[in-house]
Amino acid sequence: MNESQATQADQHSTKRRRPDGPHPGIVGSVCLALFVLSLVLMAALSQGNTITSPFADDSSDFFTQHGLAVRLSALFQLGASVPMGIYAATMYARFQRLGVRVPGPAIAFFGGISASILLAISAVLTWTAGQDAIASHPELTRALGFLAFGTGGYAHLLGLGLLVAGIAVPGLIMRLLPAPLAWVGLVFAAVCELSILAMALEPFQPLIPIGRFTALAWIAAAGFLIPRSRQRKNTPKE
Repeated sequence: MNESQATQADQHSTKRRRPDGPHPGIVGSVCLALFVLSLVLMAALSQGNTITSPFADDSSDFFTQHGLAVRLSALFQLGASVPMGIYAATMYARFQRLGVRVPGPAIAFFGGISASILLAISAVLTWTAGQDAIASHPELTRALGFLAFGTGGYAHLLGLGLLVAGIAVPGLIMRLLPAPLAWVGLVFAAVCELSILAMALEPFQPLIPIGRFTALAWIAAAGFLIPRSRQRKNTPKE
């Protein structure tokens, strides 16, 4: 082996050993676990109750009666927003490593960062509404409830749907993900995007929890199944 070949081999070896970042499957699972934990804690500390829709006349009562449950739930919801942003960045880098040069990964990155920021804003608004000094003012509490519902509901899901679709489409076309998983992801992404109808039509509100939990479970599964490198097929023989 001459000096040039040795240098190329060293560069190839260094590139191959380059850190791959956090495992997207684990990061996605942490995000899902933290969000579920936020709901479990709220239910446990409020005798099985949860925050009702802000459209309900008594929506502010929960904040008044269960301030600690609201604040702790907001804490873990804020915590869930961090791995969501990390997941989006990690998957974008993974697609770049795989040589995917289509808009999908960039759309997923935009969607994931948007979803992360909106979820964090919703958590802070919920935490604010759970403060005793705020909860004693029903109209103010209800207004904050609407803001938290909007940012952490359909607005958050618009970004989450883009994250799922941006991964599912190139994953399907380039066979980086199992086809059934990719198609299911597109269905979940559509549910997330359709949740915006809840902004004007209350009967569509169930789309929000359906889209949220299916999408979070999907990104965790996709994170475990996305390959680290492309398998070279049909490589011409020298």
